[in-house]
Amino acid sequence: MIRKLRLKFVAVCMLLVTAVLMVVFASVYTSARHNILENSRSLLQRVITEDASMAAGRPGIDIGSQHVQLPYFTVEVWGGNTAYVTGGTYSNLEDTQTLQTILNTCLSQNKNEGIIPDYDLRYLRQSNGLFQRIAFVDMSMEQATLQDLMRSYLQIGLAALVLLLGVSVLLSYWATNPVEKALRQQRQFLSDASHELKTPLTVILSNAELLSAAPLDTRPARWADNIQQESQQMKHLVEEMLTLARADNTVRTSVFTDVALSDLATDCALLFEPVAFEAGKPLSYEITAGAVVVGDGDKLKQVVSILLDNAIKYGDDGKPIFLRLQKTEKTARLQVINQGPPIPPEQLGRLFERFYRADASRGEKSGFGLGLAIASNIAAEHKGTLRAESDDASTRFILTLPLKK
Repeated sequence: MIRKLRLKFVAVCMLLVTAVLMVVFASVYTSARHNILENSRSLLQRVITEDASMAAGRPGIDIGSQHVQLPYFTVEVWGGNTAYVTGGTYSNLEDTQTLQTILNTCLSQNKNEGIIPDYDLRYLRQSNGLFQRIAFVDMSMEQATLQDLMRSYLQIGLAALVLLLGVSVLLSYWATNPVEKALRQQRQFLSDASHELKTPLTVILSNAELLSAAPLDTRPARWADNIQQESQQMKHLVEEMLTLARADNTVRTSVFTDVALSDLATDCALLFEPVAFEAGKPLSYEITAGAVVVGDGDKLKQVVSILLDNAIKYGDDGKPIFLRLQKTEKTARLQVINQGPPIPPEQLGRLFERFYRADASRGEKSGFGLGLAIASNIAAEHKGTLRAESDDASTRFILTLPLKK
């Protein structure tokens, strides 16, 4: 699919570029041809009216930056049978039969100006009552110039197309990378979601089968409890998946208001303090008062709760957890710190991927690997950032939000 998309991208780019080049070259060629034709007509007009003064020099036309001299000759026709060559530089007039054929063709066309294709001549006729004066100019130089011009345009066009083909191929990879990444993430998401749903469904079906097979009066209550517990787990997973799906729609449905982030962080700390104490990981906090942001209070509370819950799960037993909220001139900076084995640098960037969980060195804990992805999306929705840092001393999740102006 991606390969076809790239091919279509390259094809569309090349078609558009080819069309633009054709229009540009056709315009330039048409303009050059028109200028050469006008110069040639102007030359004929000068030759027919100023032949005597031009006899000493060779007339020509300007093509680009070059002055091209053109062979010419003039003829006076008296009556219908007598013709005199009155001047010029054309070299093929010794053959009387050729001159007669040229004159006959010119007179038979019955036009004041035109061309004689067989001899590459352009002519202009002028009647003076008793006789006609006809000026002829060799137009082979015009045709050669236009052919050279066309040849140059074709060479330039082909070189440009080859160059642009390479650029289009590179651009196709650059343009389709986000699509390829999105498809890869979608496949991974479906695979991980199916895996996460498979376990509770298996437990539910197994317990339901045991319940249906056991006599009514001897059915253990724990089987029903297992079904209820796994159903709640599935419900929680589906809710988290729906949260991420809504975030992917990039349509903000929540209403932003002024949120006292200091009070919100204090509430979350008080809420998780007994949980952390029971887990043997005492929670302490340092919160700067007066931090106010614009956002959705419920979602921001969800972010802080996710970070605290994550710290309690993955912090070392007996080691404290620390929550800190600081203010700068323009931002509020909230940190959740826990002590434990450092997270390798190659894993830090993946912590916010959906269904991603760190390796066994940090311990397998309950959860689906969606919490940090949800927290990152909420931070982005509030025009903030969420990042992770880890070293031998501690692991830190840092939420930065813009303060209310």
